[in-house]
Amino acid sequence: MTLGQYYPADSVLHRLDPRVKLLATLLYIIGIFCIDSPIGVVFVTVCLASLIFLSKVPFSFMVRGLKGIMVLLIIAAFFNLLMTPGVPIVSFWIFKLTWEGIKNAALMTIRMVYLIMGTSLLTLTTTPNALTDGLEKGLSFMNFFKVPVSEIAMMMSIALRFIPILIEETDKIMKAQMARGASFDKGNLIQKAKSMVPLLVPLFVSAFRRAYELANAMEARCYNGGEGRTKMKPLRYKRNDYISYGVAGSFFLICIVLGIMF
Repeated sequence: MTLGQYYPADSVLHRLDPRVKLLATLLYIIGIFCIDSPIGVVFVTVCLASLIFLSKVPFSFMVRGLKGIMVLLIIAAFFNLLMTPGVPIVSFWIFKLTWEGIKNAALMTIRMVYLIMGTSLLTLTTTPNALTDGLEKGLSFMNFFKVPVSEIAMMMSIALRFIPILIEETDKIMKAQMARGASFDKGNLIQKAKSMVPLLVPLFVSAFRRAYELANAMEARCYNGGEGRTKMKPLRYKRNDYISYGVAGSFFLICIVLGIMF
């Protein structure tokens, strides 16, 4: 899974301000759900391919993150394909295959794939510390409403940082149990689900242990939230950041126009 991991490289996207990338990712997510035509899909595909090229992240590394959602993609495509009302092509039992279902299934699958790849691009080009600073700075206006922005940003950063750690821990536990004769890929779906139970217990124990150690480490360093804290490297906008705001806004407007026109 690539979500939550950071890929070190010297690219235009890596050097952008994290606030720009956070807002651009939000506009990207809204934009891909506005398109509803082949022209819109082609436009988003070109934009996403351009961003991947500019990020200098290998395309194979980006595609690797889709393996974890293959089951979800298949289930979503199945229900959209056979349970969408419209002009029937083939019907059997309670299911009907329609042209509208084919369109919705293809569009939903593309949206989910692009959603994972686009959000993965954010974490692949932004360090957890920079992401925390961007969230804290970008949402600082909510301090007026007594919202603990610093604590929320820290929790999100820790959650993203724990994703690859827990995946690595899961892999170690699975290999240790397979060395003792356990099997995770045999039997039907119910048997496979039951075989995952012995994996979840040590994984939860490990996750709570890591969280406890992290809390103790933060208390030992006198961490008490964002109030009164300063930054060693304060965020400042540069010329490329303003240009990126314009590009992200243009992408969003084009997606809305394409969604209205087609």
